[in-house]
Amino acid sequence: MKNYKEILRLHSLGINNTQIALSCNCSRTTVINTLKRALELNVVWETVKDWTNEELAKKLFPSYAVSTSYRKPDYDYIHREMAKSGVTLSLLWVEYCDQCRGSGFLPYKQTQFNKYYRDYVHKTKATMHLEHKPGEIMEVDWAGQKIPITDTDTGELIKISVFVSVLPYSGYAYVEGFLSQDQENWTTAHVNAYNFFGGVTRILVPDNLKTGVIKNTRDETVINKTYLDLAEHYGTAIIPTRPHSPKDKATVEKSVSVVSTWIIAALRNNQFLSLRELNEAIHEKLVEFNHKEFQMKDGSRASRFEEEKMFLLPLPERPYELAIWKIATVQYNYHISVEKKNYSCPYEYIKQKVDVRITKNIVEIFYHGTRITSHPRLYGQSLHYSTVQEHMPPDHQKYITWNGERFQKWARSIGTSTYAVVSVFLTSYKVEQQGYKSCMALLKLADFYSPQRLEEACKRALSYTARPSLKSVQAILKSGQDKLLIQKEETQTECSQYAFTRGPDYYKRGEE
Repeated sequence: MKNYKEILRLHSLGINNTQIALSCNCSRTTVINTLKRALELNVVWETVKDWTNEELAKKLFPSYAVSTSYRKPDYDYIHREMAKSGVTLSLLWVEYCDQCRGSGFLPYKQTQFNKYYRDYVHKTKATMHLEHKPGEIMEVDWAGQKIPITDTDTGELIKISVFVSVLPYSGYAYVEGFLSQDQENWTTAHVNAYNFFGGVTRILVPDNLKTGVIKNTRDETVINKTYLDLAEHYGTAIIPTRPHSPKDKATVEKSVSVVSTWIIAALRNNQFLSLRELNEAIHEKLVEFNHKEFQMKDGSRASRFEEEKMFLLPLPERPYELAIWKIATVQYNYHISVEKKNYSCPYEYIKQKVDVRITKNIVEIFYHGTRITSHPRLYGQSLHYSTVQEHMPPDHQKYITWNGERFQKWARSIGTSTYAVVSVFLTSYKVEQQGYKSCMALLKLADFYSPQRLEEACKRALSYTARPSLKSVQAILKSGQDKLLIQKEETQTECSQYAFTRGPDYYKRGEE
């Protein structure tokens, strides 16, 4: 299914249709028809941002008319004409339309005409001049070379990866060293880059690292979920480069080479004892790099950035907080287990697979893209469960208000033996609440068997030990030993009621 929700989100950011099509891996026609249909139905991003993509698809019902009478342009000829001074695609499209009408064919619309030309350029590896717009693109990559630092404890050399991000319009760069190229450092690098630039570009162009792009083929583009979450937080669109196509990211490739000379090579003879010390040296060299005067034109990267800065999107109120995504199954106790901690879900989702988003402070649970609940994240050894009462089935919720005093009152109504066992359960732990589970299980035994049998079972258990366990009471009830005690008492009562006792006068009669 086409990602109609992402199309509307990117459109709300001012991204043009071509870039939306590349980001969503669909045709420009799909983008245009989706936006047209949304306009007809007065559907905007602000009203559907909490919808699922399936709900939005049902609302829009996009349909496309296919025509077989179009004439394909001669893009070899068009590409040769584009090399001539003053010739534009708009002019060539008008000429193409005139030719189609003269021969009885339908011409492509200008947007489709331009898309097919770009496809032709990419396919034939023809070179196009890219005119970057201010505040439009930020390109990111890891430098090929690494900088060593010395471990002060072992003397071992640790190789540090260098992150580079560049704004193509101004050439303004941000550089920082990290211990590894994992997901956490990749995300942190982007957050720090946005803070350094003081704003956000409309488009983010990464390479095809697994921390950014899971799959990128001609037919499909799959963005890492955490990376996509970061893009949504900052309101930008991710358009990765095509595999093995460095021309797609020429600016950052060139900047990485320049950075390798200006920063990495310049620091090659220095010895660093910590990552912080290295990054301080990198920052000093970065200031020199950004303020270095251009050789072929006036100004510097820093001066060009001052012009570009006003075109950047504003930063969100809070910086992005790294989130880890996992998949879990809701168990029969309506909880999921994440990192040995348990979080409740509405009981209707029992045995369903859910997506779990974990941040430093929050655990969010999603089902088919819709958030169904969230919990404060649990830490420590003693906290293992976070349970919301509304997530429980109705028959479980009625027990939630029980406390020690109420358990004792209930036990006293059953009998003295039951009261004694409940008192044992409540005093066997350092915290009274830890005994509630055993008391609740004892309460359910009275419902399953009977209050009379439970009382006799508790009486028999107390005859074995002064501190009986729940298992011992359960074993007595399962084996029926409590019934034997009841039967014995009934027999004794019956015998005392009908017994015939001979007194001393009876035996005196024999003597007479």
